[in-house]
Amino acid sequence: MALWGPVLGALLTAIVGCLCLSMLFRHRRPQEPPLDKGFIPWLGHAMAFRKNMFEFLKGMRAKHGDVFTVQLGGQYFTFVMDPLSFGPIIKDTQKTLDFRKYAQELVLKVFGYKSISGDDQMVHSASTKHLMGQGLEDLNKAMLDSLSLVMLGPKGPSLDASSWREDGLFHFCYRVLFEAGFLSLFGYTKDKEQDLQEAEELFTKFRRFDLLFPRFVYSLLGPREWVEVSQLQRLFHQRLSVEQNLEKDGISNWLGCMLQFLREEGVDSSMQDKFNFMMLWASQGNTGPTCFWALLFLLKHQNAMKAVQEEASRVLGEARLEAKTSFAFMLSALKCTPVLDSVMEETLRLGATPTLLRVVQKDYILKMAGGQEYQIRRGDKVALFPYLSVHMDPDIHPEPTAFKYDRFLNPDGTRKVDFYKSGKKIHHYNMPWGSGVSICPGRFFALSEMKIFVLLMVMYFDLELVDPDMPVPPIDPRRWGFGTSQPSHEVRFRYRLKPMP
Repeated sequence: MALWGPVLGALLTAIVGCLCLSMLFRHRRPQEPPLDKGFIPWLGHAMAFRKNMFEFLKGMRAKHGDVFTVQLGGQYFTFVMDPLSFGPIIKDTQKTLDFRKYAQELVLKVFGYKSISGDDQMVHSASTKHLMGQGLEDLNKAMLDSLSLVMLGPKGPSLDASSWREDGLFHFCYRVLFEAGFLSLFGYTKDKEQDLQEAEELFTKFRRFDLLFPRFVYSLLGPREWVEVSQLQRLFHQRLSVEQNLEKDGISNWLGCMLQFLREEGVDSSMQDKFNFMMLWASQGNTGPTCFWALLFLLKHQNAMKAVQEEASRVLGEARLEAKTSFAFMLSALKCTPVLDSVMEETLRLGATPTLLRVVQKDYILKMAGGQEYQIRRGDKVALFPYLSVHMDPDIHPEPTAFKYDRFLNPDGTRKVDFYKSGKKIHHYNMPWGSGVSICPGRFFALSEMKIFVLLMVMYFDLELVDPDMPVPPIDPRRWGFGTSQPSHEVRFRYRLKPMP
C-alpha cells in the first residue's frame, strides 16, 4: 500500500499535467474559427470578459469577424455574431448542441437544486398550461390583487397618499414587482400585514443575493462573501419550504403543478425547497429591473408617456379606486395595447442582455448563412450574445442606442415584425427571452405582470424625475449576460397617487 500511494499520485499529476498542456498548446486546426487564447495560460481572456463582456466581444468581433473562439478559464467558447446564421444553432435538430447540461450545473451551484430526468419538460408543460390562456388570466388576476395590496396597503391608501414621495426608481420597481410576484406565486396567510412584512424582508435578502450573483457564478467571491451566499441560500430554502407553503392559501396553480410532479417522482422535500428558490429567481429576477427601464424611458420621453397614457385611457377608461383598496383594471385590455407592447419590446431590446449557450456534444460543423463552414470541437461551447449582434445592429435597428417607443409599430398601429439585415428578412430581430429550447417558459406571464404594473403607474400616479436633465445611467458592466441589465447607479424620482374624481 505504501508503494501504490506515490505511484497513483504521480499518475494523477501526469494526467492533470497532460490535460493542462493540451489546453495550453491548443492550436487552430484547418476549418476552425479564428482562435484567440489570450496571453495568460488557462485563464485566457477570462478577466477582460468578466470585467466588461460587451466591450470585450465588440473588440473580438472587430479583430476576428463574425465567428471566433476564445479561451475563458480553461474552456473554449465559439461566439457567433451573425444573426442570419442563428437558425441552425437554435433549432439544432440533430441535438448536437446541448443546453440542459450547462443549465443543470448552473442551477445546482446557484440554487442547490439537483435536476432530475424530465423536469425541464415538466416546467415547459406546466408553463404552457398555467401561464397561457385561462391559466394566465387567473394568475394575472392574482398579480393585480397583489399589486393592489403592495402599492395601496391592506387598508387602502393612507390620508397622505396624494402627497409626493421620493424613492429610487430602480429600488421602487424591483421591490414592488418582487413582493407582488412572491405573494402571487407562493400565496397568503390570513394576516395580510404579516404577509407584506415577510415579502419586504425577503426582498431585502433577495436583493443582497442578487448583488453577489454575477461574481458567484464566476466563482469570484471573497471568503466572507462565500459564507454569506451559503447563509442566504439556506435562508431561502427555509423561507420557501414546502412545509411553510402548506400553511398558505392561494399558491399558484403553476407552482403547485410543478411541485406535484416532483413529489410523484419521489423528490424529497428539501430538494423541493431548493426548486422553489430557483423558480422564485426565474420569475422575479428580471421583471423589476425591466420595469425600471420602461418607466425611466417613458419619463425621459414625454411623447412616449403621452402615447401610453392615451392608449390606457382608451382601453381602460377613467382611473378610479374601488373600495379604496384595489385598482380598477380590466385585464382583457392587456390584449389591446399595441403602443405599450412596442414600448416593452423596445425596453427589452435595450435592456435585456442574455447569453445563449450550447455545449457541443460531438464534433460539429457550423454552417453560416454566407456559405462558410467551421469545425467546432466536442466539449467546446457555442455562444450567442444577441444584445451586441442583434439588438445593437444598426442595419436591423437604425439608431440602435436610441429609445424609440414606436420601433415595433407599423404605421397602421399593428405590431411590426418585418426587420431586415443585408437586405434579407431576419427572423431573430429581438431576443430578450432567449430562443429555442432555452427560451423563457414564463415570458407570457412576465410580460403581463410588467404591463399591468406600468399601466397602474401611468394611470393612477403622478410621476416625475427629481433631476429631469440627468442622462439615462449606463448599464452596470458586471451584469452583462445575466438577463435584464441593471443601471450603474440609482435614479431618484417622485410619485403620488392622483386625486380620485
